[in-house]
Amino acid sequence: MLQCFALQVFPSFDPSQTLSGLQHSAYVRFSLLALSSVFFLVDPFAALPTFLAVTAGSDKRRRRRMAWKASLTALVVLTAFALAGQYIFHMFGITLPAFEIAGGIILLLIGLDMLNAKRSETQETEPETEAAAAKEDAGIVPLGIPMLAGPGSITSVMVLVGQAQGDWKLLASIVGAIAITAAICYLVLGNSDRVAAMLGETGIRILVRIMGLLLVALAVQYFVNGMVDLGVVARPND
Repeated sequence: MLQCFALQVFPSFDPSQTLSGLQHSAYVRFSLLALSSVFFLVDPFAALPTFLAVTAGSDKRRRRRMAWKASLTALVVLTAFALAGQYIFHMFGITLPAFEIAGGIILLLIGLDMLNAKRSETQETEPETEAAAAKEDAGIVPLGIPMLAGPGSITSVMVLVGQAQGDWKLLASIVGAIAITAAICYLVLGNSDRVAAMLGETGIRILVRIMGLLLVALAVQYFVNGMVDLGVVARPND
């Protein structure tokens, strides 16, 4: 009934064709790729145990303040690399295929650690966690960087910027993905006690492993894209 009404008001409107168009839209696919890759690498759920350890004994207000600083730091750092990505490529003479292959290797190492339900040392190390627990305010360092905005997420953003090739719509989707991820980080970390109680240690481990599996697949795709762009392997037919 609703579809008939829509066809009467908008004769050219066809929901099935619209959905099909969205599925085949390069912009929509790139936006989903940007959101998934940034979110899986920042991974606020994997950061929950460290955040709870760092903020142990703190009241709810202080936890939310630290979560806000960490999320804002991740937003600023990743957005800066997204906006300056093209200049960095040109400044150092780095080609996109080289960054895709290097990024694929880094993401693969992080993903393999996540499959074991642990944080990669590129995101946090034990001395950093101990130092953060001793600090009065660890919202910016090390929670914001490198625990949220670490080498993996920065590399992913740089690869996405290279693939965007200066298209402002695609760049806007990257910045949007970073903003959405930062907002989720604040919601998860700001309510860390409730989220941890709801998921439990087992639930967090399961989530981390699932994200790790998807991240490994994404890392391999980055590596394959780099090999294709170099002409080492043939481009697969879509």
